[in-house]
Amino acid sequence: MNLEYTRILPKLIVFDLDYTLWPLWVDTHVKLPIKKTKDGTVVDTFGYEINLISILKWLERKDVKLAVASRTTEPAVAYELIKIFEIEDFFHYKEIYPGCKVKHFKKFAESSNIPFKEMLFFDDEERNIWDINQLGVTCLHVPDGISMASFQDGLEIYSDKFDNK
Repeated sequence: MNLEYTRILPKLIVFDLDYTLWPLWVDTHVKLPIKKTKDGTVVDTFGYEINLISILKWLERKDVKLAVASRTTEPAVAYELIKIFEIEDFFHYKEIYPGCKVKHFKKFAESSNIPFKEMLFFDDEERNIWDINQLGVTCLHVPDGISMASFQDGLEIYSDKFDNK
């Protein structure tokens, strides 16, 4: 990923998992076991291909902490996908369990000592965006999942909050 970005970066970027980092719901679309084929494709028991759009390698080189927040009723499947995609080491914080994401974010703030105003959140569900925005977190609704364009939009929206003061 070749991204040049010189504006203010958030201290913590949080990604939803289902339909944000990957194009499915782990509690309804995936059947264990999950495996990686010889060509690197990730498939479930039925051969359903699971793609992952990732900007994580770029963020790894920045001084930005990363987290995932998921309300899934199948946390074990979500953790298995994170493991098989070999992305577990990218995330400093993981809150993956059913319930309102406000609880997830309160735990992020507590464990990271990063205030809500220094966080950026991407999610495909508007209700999560609404809830987390109320905390003062910069949020971006990504109904089609995270892409390079939506990621850059999120960074711009976050930076604009500080530039306009």
